[in-house]
Amino acid sequence: MAITIRTARKEDCAAMMTLIHELAVFEKAPDAVTVSMEEFIESGFGKNPVWWAFVAVDGLQVVGMSLYYIRYSTWKGKRLYLEDLIINEPYRGKGIGKMLLDRTIAHAKEEGYSGMMWQVLDWNTPAIKFYESYSATLDGEWINVSLNFDK
Repeated sequence: MAITIRTARKEDCAAMMTLIHELAVFEKAPDAVTVSMEEFIESGFGKNPVWWAFVAVDGLQVVGMSLYYIRYSTWKGKRLYLEDLIINEPYRGKGIGKMLLDRTIAHAKEEGYSGMMWQVLDWNTPAIKFYESYSATLDGEWINVSLNFDK
C-alpha cells in the first residue's frame, strides 16, 4: 500500500461522492445525502468554488478525503472548516486519516488561517480519541443549529 495525498481533481468527484455516501451510512443517516453530482462538481470546480479537498490515493483509487471550506470568525478571523474527513472502511486504522489531517493542517498554516474547526458525533469514540491525540479542544457547550430550505 503506497498512499499518496494530493489536491482533489474534478475527476475524483464520483469517488468522493461514494465516500460521502459511506459516511452517511456510518453516521446512521443513509438517506441524508441529497446533493446532486452536478451541484457537487460545480461547487468544487465551477466558476466560484466553495469547497476544496485533499484526497488519499492508493494507486489510482481514491480511498479517503478531507473536504474543507473557509469560514470567518469575527473573533478569530479566517479559519479552515473541515467538513468531512472520510476514509474508506477497509483502509481505516492504517494512518491515512492522520496523513490527510496533517496535510489539511499544513495547508491551513500555509494560508495563514488562525486555526481549524470541525464537528464529531458524540458517539464516534474512535474519531474523538484520534482528534484528542492532536490536542484538539472538544467543546460540548455549543449546540448545532441548522435551517434547511426545500429546493
